Amino acid sequence: MNEGTGVSEDLEWRRQARDGVRDAVPIVVAIFPYSAVFGAVAIERGLSLAELLVTSASIYAVASQYVMLDLWGKDVPVWAILLAVFAVNFRHVLYSASSSAWLAGFSRTQRALAFFFLIDPQYASCAKRAAQRQIRPAYYFSYAVLVYSSWMLANFLGGLFGNLIEDQARFGLDMILPMFFASLVFGFRGKSRFALVLATSVSCALLAYLTVGTPWHILLGGGAGMLVAAMTSRAPGTGQGAQHG
Repeated sequence: MNEGTGVSEDLEWRRQARDGVRDAVPIVVAIFPYSAVFGAVAIERGLSLAELLVTSASIYAVASQYVMLDLWGKDVPVWAILLAVFAVNFRHVLYSASSSAWLAGFSRTQRALAFFFLIDPQYASCAKRAAQRQIRPAYYFSYAVLVYSSWMLANFLGGLFGNLIEDQARFGLDMILPMFFASLVFGFRGKSRFALVLATSVSCALLAYLTVGTPWHILLGGGAGMLVAAMTSRAPGTGQGAQHG
């Protein structure tokens, strides 16, 4: 009986791991090119290959790292860069709170690692799967490790060979940052009050950029959007907001 149970658990672990890899493959294909571009841009902005790999391995937050690069070398104080990175990455606080329910079966160490790996596609895939079945560590970490290792490999290759492209703007590679942020923003277009939050954030960011300049337009624009979202949100289980989630 115990032997049969062990075999069953092993088969389930393999199935979960296989599902994780299957779901991660399209994400890897999508992120590999702009991850390589990030590596090339980082080297161009003055980071060494070692600095690139250390920051990518430890921060692992693509949007925040692009912000860091955008402010790098612009005579911006370190504390302002850190604050800008925190503002951009604040959504992960919400991700962590939301994902706590489907990480209930994880150990404390597994939960800590899970939160480190919790990037946008990881959250989206797990949230979708959690609506149908329980999230198991085998699924979560097979997905996470494949995406993370692909991100690091692409960074390395971009940093190593990116200098072969002398003029990145000629190929439109300098547009990767605004395109990436646009895709993130419009991924929330189905949410209620999206237009109001977007209009407020963009207006405040433009006003700040024209008056006080960078990096304050990032901080003030993002902060204004989050403030409006918080002020207009409804508590769970109340009114129409509860029906639409």
